[in-house]
Amino acid sequence: VQLQASGGGLVQAGDSLRLSCTASDRTFSSYNVGWFRQAPGKERESVASITWRRNTYYTDSIEGRFTISRDNRKNAVYLQMTSLKPEDTGVYYCAAKRPSAVQYNFWGQGTLVTVSS
Repeated sequence: VQLQASGGGLVQAGDSLRLSCTASDRTFSSYNVGWFRQAPGKERESVASITWRRNTYYTDSIEGRFTISRDNRKNAVYLQMTSLKPEDTGVYYCAAKRPSAVQYNFWGQGTLVTVSS
């Protein structure tokens, strides 16, 4: 499955942004999908994920500010980000895997989010 992440941009602290991850495959609804980010000089980290059953998981640092959701009719997964902080700056990637897979093996190209203070 091919993934495309979009929706990044330059925003100010406290603003909101919605990232989209769209897929080329109609079977996307059967994949677990995750959002990851990589800040400058840091390793990539998991941000949020959603299973094909719509169970959601978030990293503790998000502190309830982000919401992951999916629209299977549009083959899309979204990451709604609110109360953005400068430390949220980074390249955000979406990734997908079959539920039985151990690791995410399909990755999008990334979209840059820059939060200014």
